[in-house]
This record gives sequence, structure tokens and C-alpha cells, in this order.
Amino acid sequence: MCTSLIGMTGRCWRVPATTASLTRQKCHFATGRRMLQVVDCHAAGEPARVVVGGLPHVPGATMMDKRNYFMDSFDNLRKLLITEPRGYPCQNANIVLPPTIADAAYGFIVLEQNKIYPAMSGHNAMCVATALLETGMISMQEPFTKFVLEAPVGPVAITAKCEGGKATQIEIMNQPAFVPPGCLDVKINVPEVGNVNVDIAFGGMWYAVVNAASVGLELTPANGKEICRLGEMIKVATREQNPVNHPEFDYPGPDILVFRGPADPEGGAHARNTVVMSNGVLDWQRPSTWTGMIDRSPCGTGTCAVMATLHARGELAIGEEFIHESVIGTKFIGKLHQPTVVADIPAVVPSIAGQAWITQLASVILEPTDPFPEGYTLGDIWSQ
Repeated sequence: MCTSLIGMTGRCWRVPATTASLTRQKCHFATGRRMLQVVDCHAAGEPARVVVGGLPHVPGATMMDKRNYFMDSFDNLRKLLITEPRGYPCQNANIVLPPTIADAAYGFIVLEQNKIYPAMSGHNAMCVATALLETGMISMQEPFTKFVLEAPVGPVAITAKCEGGKATQIEIMNQPAFVPPGCLDVKINVPEVGNVNVDIAFGGMWYAVVNAASVGLELTPANGKEICRLGEMIKVATREQNPVNHPEFDYPGPDILVFRGPADPEGGAHARNTVVMSNGVLDWQRPSTWTGMIDRSPCGTGTCAVMATLHARGELAIGEEFIHESVIGTKFIGKLHQPTVVADIPAVVPSIAGQAWITQLASVILEPTDPFPEGYTLGDIWSQ
């Protein structure tokens, strides 16, 4: 199967024709070289590397099982794809696999820094959907193409608006988001900061949600280092003092943090957020490790978690549109569709919509003599 991408001036890139071929391709060639076929994308500014070929077999009865197996057995591939010299701190990767449920087109596992394997990621799902559509791995129908992707958290329905061979918007109907009992206005004592009020919510990852102004922050690109420092400190302190776990599967947290603030008054959004992710392990005895990295996008699962907290406070109604902007001004559109429950906890079914773009088509190669088979990190731009 060969498909031409818009703007490629007739060039053609081969992609697997079926889901079965995703795991039939050889990982090792005669020379001992490992080669992974990738489609690099970004959604609203945040990168995602979508791996569509050269993968090993990943066993598991569910996508969560496959995630757990990959995390335990193939974490070397995560390191290869997203640490130096092939990646950088803000790189994400997605492993595209055959689904385990009948109505899904594909499954995917999300890989992030610091051995984080999210149960779901909005911007990554947008990039996966876009890569599958624009390479022809899923047949594109205009004006809308609908299909299901299987994430570790469960199936997510995709509605892709398509025009001229381009996916111009990806809407994701996410799994339920919720605030556990007693997780609004949790008082957390953060070393060298003091008491901070934190909401804890699940939107596909576990979020500590913090009003940026409450810790003296303005959410601007120029404040990135301080946003990372305070965000990582608050998140780790929250995990230590108020740990949570998903009631239906083993997924502890909080594993990520979102700062909330006012939107640009001329940008048309309802609020601004900045999400802080880990790129190392915080050690309270080593202030140099009190840092992280910023999600450049408005964060899809973070938007779902924020909408869940707003709904729990009576500040966002079912069916009300919620436009969230990132620290660089890019936007996702969120909406709550219906109430539900997760293990008797009140929850909401959210959607997020945004757009992704393919940035390059490549083969990631590991030669047998490469001195960095699992990549490396340095303390200049990584937390160590």
C-alpha cells in the first residue's frame, strides 16, 4: 500500500496495509540493525512520534495489558525513541498496535519521559489519528471519518473532519473524567513554598490542578523555568501526601500537574493552562532536580480533568463549550456530554477537539555498534 501525502509533490511513503502487518515486520535485519518506521507529528505545538512499523509482538488481552507488558519488557524502545540523540525532553511516542476489541481500528500505547505510560493522552491521540488517516492506514472519507482507537484506558471514538486529504480537526470522545471524593481544595504542604490548594482529577492521567495565581505565577513562555520548578514540586508533594489510584485498574497518581489561569482576552478562549510533566526524578535533597518540562499544547486529558473539576464546582454545565488555550496560545475545544459514574464516583463523559500536523516521515535506526542503544540524558536540559 502506498499513499501520497498532500504537499509531497508526488512522493510516496509505504505504510503497513493491515493491522496484522504492524507486528509481522522484522525488527532486526541481516546486519543486526533495528529500524522503526515513524510518522512524526505535533498537535497544537506538542510533538508526538507515531511508530507504525518495525515493532516486536506485544502480548496482552487488553491494551492496558499490552501497555504493562511493553513498560516491563520494551522500555528500551521508549528510551531509544525519546531520549537523546534521537529525541529531546518534550518528545512523546506512540506505539500503534492491533486492537484487542472488535470495533477498534487500531490500538495505541503512549510513551513519555521518566518511564511514564499514560492511560490516555489527548494530543497523542490526535497525532495518532492524523498519522493513520493521512498515510492511508485508515481510509479517509470527506467531510467526516469516524473510527475507534483503543487506548489503555479503553476505547475512544474519533470523529475526524477531513478536507483535501487533510484531517483538519480531530474530535475525541474520551473515557469518563472525575474528581474522587474529598479531592477538591486539598491542602498540600510544599517544601520551601508552603501550603497550596490542589484539586485532584482524572482525565486520562491523574492531574493536580492548581490556580497559578495562588503561587504567584503568570502563565507566559518567559516564566517557563519557574512554572516547571513549582509545578514539579507541587505535583510530587501531592503524590506523597494525597496519593490516588484509579478505582477500576492500577494507575496511581497524580502523575502530572496543570496550572490554571486567565485566557488572553483577545484570543477567544475561556481559560489558559500550562501542564508540567516530569523529565526526571525529583529529589528533595537536590534542588537541581526540582524541575520538569511544559506541555506546549493545551493538553487534552488535562482539559478533561479541568472540566471535571469545574463541573464538580457547578461552574461548567453539560453541553457547554470550553475553549482551553496553552502557554503558547494554541487551543483545544472541550465539552461535557453526559454524566456517568466510575465505580460509584460521579463522573462526566468529555470530548476534546484539536488539530495535528505531520512534520516528518522517518525510520529510526539503531546500529548494532551504536554506543547509546537506549539513548542518554544530561543534566543541562534533563532533570537528573
